[in-house]
Amino acid sequence: MKYLSTLSAISATLIAISLSACHITPTKSEKASGFMISEAQFEQLFPKRIPFYTFAGLQEAIKAYPKFGNFGSDAENKREVAAFLANIMHESIELQAINELDKSVHDHYCNDKQGVPCAPGKQYFGRGPIQLSWNFNYALAGKALGLDLLNDPDMVSRDPAVAWKTALWYWMEIKGSGPLPSHVAMKQKLGFGETVRSINGALECSKPVDNIGYKQQQMRIKNYLKITKMLEVDPDNYTAC
Repeated sequence: MKYLSTLSAISATLIAISLSACHITPTKSEKASGFMISEAQFEQLFPKRIPFYTFAGLQEAIKAYPKFGNFGSDAENKREVAAFLANIMHESIELQAINELDKSVHDHYCNDKQGVPCAPGKQYFGRGPIQLSWNFNYALAGKALGLDLLNDPDMVSRDPAVAWKTALWYWMEIKGSGPLPSHVAMKQKLGFGETVRSINGALECSKPVDNIGYKQQQMRIKNYLKITKMLEVDPDNYTAC
């Protein structure tokens, strides 16, 4: 996890952006009606998960982004859910990590140069299933979700629904080191590889086979193929980046 969280943290420095034209406004009034895995499938995928990461929390979070897994054909919707869970599986060590494990870097994620001052005494290390990092990302996620995450970043590690919401926020709205947010990449049928590019492309994409970043990308792909097989859907092309 030390290496994985470091990758996420470094790639997060590339995300110092305002919410773009791809912004998708979360809503509490709409209910998700697209594809979602069952609780039994969730348990099958994450048998080692810690109690914090609940299926109910994921279901609650999806209400904020009803277009997740709910934009196209049944196969397209399944692929997006599979792609999201494959990346989450990698980032959180199969939902076994809430906070970034390397405590020696917990105070390294304050960057006032982005115009977002850090709250006194608060730390912005990786939290949640996608390891949300840096003060400016907590501020952006909080603004999108209607939560004061800048002043209370620990909310991500206290509330399962909030933790899942930050992961979906990143997935739906943030392009990271890629050209598009992961949701948009899947919607435009660009393939799983483009979701990896958005999340950690700077360190995992277009690397030689003996590079650790390449190996991390292959782990994500393995997860994706495992989940698409379980969901009985073709993984489609372009799994690598």
